[in-house]
Amino acid sequence: MEDGDSTFLAADYRGYLGVLARVQLARAGAVRGRVDPSDIVQDVLLQAHVARAQFRGSTAAEFAAWLRRILSNVLIDAQRRHGRQKRDAALETSCRDTIEGSASRMNNIPLQDQTTPSEYVARRERGVMLAEALDALPEEQRTAVELRYLGDCSLEEIAAMMGRSKPSVAGLLRRGLEELRARLQAIA
Repeated sequence: MEDGDSTFLAADYRGYLGVLARVQLARAGAVRGRVDPSDIVQDVLLQAHVARAQFRGSTAAEFAAWLRRILSNVLIDAQRRHGRQKRDAALETSCRDTIEGSASRMNNIPLQDQTTPSEYVARRERGVMLAEALDALPEEQRTAVELRYLGDCSLEEIAAMMGRSKPSVAGLLRRGLEELRARLQAIA
């Protein structure tokens, strides 16, 4: 799908949205474990389908940003629903900032030593490919990699969230990155 193509398919972003949802839910203490990321992604895809006529952009990057806004809204609603909270501007800002930060970091993970974008893939495609490769990792490796590199969590924070020791998390990160690199090289 080219950037100039006006026919974007939200389902093509399922993995991408799943990664962002998992990172946000892992950091959202009140709903962690009570909300399934795949349910969140399904809600986002449904809302995107219903509201597709409202999308006014023309590029894949604008479409991805539109989907991230829908994702933020769905996650905020889930946090309110499960936390029995009323509207909370700090929660909304935090959620949107975390999602945008994770999406930005997704494009900056050093996966290969290539120097120009044309040597690998376009930025949008890289995010989608990265999400698919992350989905293929074993769950604990995927969680550790997502929290560290997309959620910007420290080893201590990840260890606490996962109930593991820091050396154990470091091993998960090392193995996860090695496998992620191998999967992405196989795709490219």
